[in-house]
Amino acid sequence: MSISQCLVKCVDALYIPVVRRFISRELFGYGLCGGANMLLDTLWYFLLYHYVVCERFINLGIVVMSPHIASLCLVFPITFFTGFWLNRNVAFRVTHLRTQKQLFRYALSVVGSIVINYLCMKLFVELFNIWPTPSKMLTTVISVIYSFLVARYFTFVDDSKKSM
Repeated sequence: MSISQCLVKCVDALYIPVVRRFISRELFGYGLCGGANMLLDTLWYFLLYHYVVCERFINLGIVVMSPHIASLCLVFPITFFTGFWLNRNVAFRVTHLRTQKQLFRYALSVVGSIVINYLCMKLFVELFNIWPTPSKMLTTVISVIYSFLVARYFTFVDDSKKSM
């Protein structure tokens, strides 16, 4: 049995009747995969910040990168690909489409999330004068809704069903 099949079985086991009444299997799987990827992101960030970057500034010649930004840059590709893999193989399970096509769509959705995060934070903090922490919480809610809808209706959509 593959890792993805084991994870699908775990998600299905946790998808109990009480939960089924309120949310779809896709949304439930997306939430679990997103939560797992967020935990992995935090763990990788901690390890890279403390043991690879060693809390030091990184001189790249033309720019000096702070340790927290350097760690962020190092962890991003890791969680980008684990997020893609989890969504493709566990949450949405639309694997008959070409991987390159889904990966490109996923990259576009991630760029969209980054833009939404930036714009929402600028809007809420600088225009509406909302404190940064509540602004970040509201931004996260908006970004998660956007990400799920894009994943569901663009990134991992079954193209064969679209043309019917």
